[in-house]
Amino acid sequence: MKILSIESSCDETSAAVLDFDCDGKITVLSNIIASQIEIHARFGGVVPEIASRAHAEAISKITYEAFDEAGCTVSDIDTVAVTAQPGLIGALLVGVNFAKSLAYANNKPLIAVNHMRGHIAANYITHPDLRPPFLALIASGGHTSIVRVTDYREMEVIGGTRDDALGEAFDKVARVLGMPYPGGAAMDKLAYEGKPTIKFPSAAIRDDTLDLSFSGIKTAVLNYINTAKQKGEEIDRADIAASFVEAAVSSVITKISEALDREIDTDKLVLAGGVAANSHLRAALTKLCADRNIKLYLPDLKYCGDNAAMIGAAAYFEYKAGVFAGTELNGCAVADI
Repeated sequence: MKILSIESSCDETSAAVLDFDCDGKITVLSNIIASQIEIHARFGGVVPEIASRAHAEAISKITYEAFDEAGCTVSDIDTVAVTAQPGLIGALLVGVNFAKSLAYANNKPLIAVNHMRGHIAANYITHPDLRPPFLALIASGGHTSIVRVTDYREMEVIGGTRDDALGEAFDKVARVLGMPYPGGAAMDKLAYEGKPTIKFPSAAIRDDTLDLSFSGIKTAVLNYINTAKQKGEEIDRADIAASFVEAAVSSVITKISEALDREIDTDKLVLAGGVAANSHLRAALTKLCADRNIKLYLPDLKYCGDNAAMIGAAAYFEYKAGVFAGTELNGCAVADI
């Protein structure tokens, strides 16, 4: 069976065609992404209204490209899937309304997909052997969540950030250091050039929850830089980057360790989301899992960021369960997993 999937939850417009054999093995026939990074870079972050307009301009074109690369047409598709939640509401509505129209006009069933579930499902593409149950960490610009996955469609958030997401913190600190948007990749690279000599606070909340708070560490970096400037002292950008990355990543490791202590039957950990591309986080989780004899699943870098292939992967399990959406489908900015 073939699924056409659409993703437009933030600043990436994406369309993909996935083929599934009788055993559920995934073949990505196409995965086209139109990035808006250059558009938003001048503003230092995503401007929702501009993002929505850019989605509207790109979505039809990239869908045709996805069909062309996959060597098929809409008549060959078994179902249409689309990200319906969570995300920027205007951006979501572009994808939802396009997918609804396409499905209705061609008499195809429609599937609504949760964006966070899509990030987890990206690992089913990279790792065909992956099966629930497992523990997942979703780390992106909008989410930092620890998720208990008991089945393909049954999952629960058991911990996460109470304010800023990990990716958001990376981007904001990078901006303060004078790096262009998005700054996560640049921060990842710069951290290797410095030493973690500055003590920034942990984002791991000291209570019995599995929660984190990245607003404090972000503010601590800003205060450190401002204080140094007021004293006329030069700052070492590389040392600040290294110290911030060390504090942020170690905070996540602290809470993941606590989660693994509680989930005693868990022998698998899955990393998902845009920050899953961060080499420091990947290395720290690799060490943690090796020390604990836990199998770690990391998505291919091309499936870490927002993309339609991951939405199609998640949609497959909705299709198997017979869960379809109607023409009343709407986007939702805030939603649980």
